Amino acid sequence: MSLPTVKQLRYFVALDTYQHFGRAADACFVSQSAFSTAIRELETTLKVQLVDRTNKNVTVTHIGRQIAGEARRCLRDIENLVELARSNHAPLTGDLRLGVIPTIAPFLLPKVVPKLHLAFPQLRLLLTEDITQRLHAKLLDGELDLVLLALPYAMSNVEIHSLFKDSFYLACREDTRHINPHHYQFNELASESILLLEDGHCLRDHTLAACHLQDLDKVNRFSATSILTLVQMVDTDLGISFLPQMVKNSPLLAGTEVKLWSTDEYSFREVGLAWRRGSARADEFKQLGQFIQTVHQDSLS
Repeated sequence: MSLPTVKQLRYFVALDTYQHFGRAADACFVSQSAFSTAIRELETTLKVQLVDRTNKNVTVTHIGRQIAGEARRCLRDIENLVELARSNHAPLTGDLRLGVIPTIAPFLLPKVVPKLHLAFPQLRLLLTEDITQRLHAKLLDGELDLVLLALPYAMSNVEIHSLFKDSFYLACREDTRHINPHHYQFNELASESILLLEDGHCLRDHTLAACHLQDLDKVNRFSATSILTLVQMVDTDLGISFLPQMVKNSPLLAGTEVKLWSTDEYSFREVGLAWRRGSARADEFKQLGQFIQTVHQDSLS
């Protein structure tokens, strides 16, 4: 029986992802002609048509979509085999593909990465920054080894390792017209006076839940696309917001009039790591988690 090669499966998964021969070939770092040849060879081996080709478009056939799903699972199983073999060697060596959400990456990574390189010089950290939903998809597709994220967040087929609590702070100018930051009640806030990130950022949902913001009329209908934009909006006193503790004393607030005030002890999000369920590198990932915990605690002292 003639079987597909790993290369052919990897190329076809890329084609299913990008729906374009040129972009998929670029993502696989091969010429388009070599890429197209591999896809035709895969169709010959499987004796099915995987894609409909026209001059401008590529459409994966119905059976092709099914095969792409199975190919992803096959590639994950092969990666698990490699992970099992690697686990017999020194931990935290070689490539580690880590996804990080935008509301953690700029605050935690500058503290962690330099110390991680010193402690584990044979580790090559490959970073991807994106929102949780897309990082989760990349994790399940085998594009990432693990994800550094904020919890709670519903994720299927993963193991989650909680690292630490990240408390929320009231963020506003001290002379804000919206609230008395030294003594405030949320029910005193005017309509649309709370600024948040746009939908898709888990920080928005975590803020609403952790800070018990039940009256959505007080949330401004205009939302920020990034935490940097959010701080700029607060700095111009368009409203008040809530920021996680790791933002405190960060360069993000430098040059602004934005100050942070403590909220109650139950207003927090959790920061944790997630990896594919059953990964042979689970112990290694937990070791990385302990390292991140230590660095974070040291930064607070």
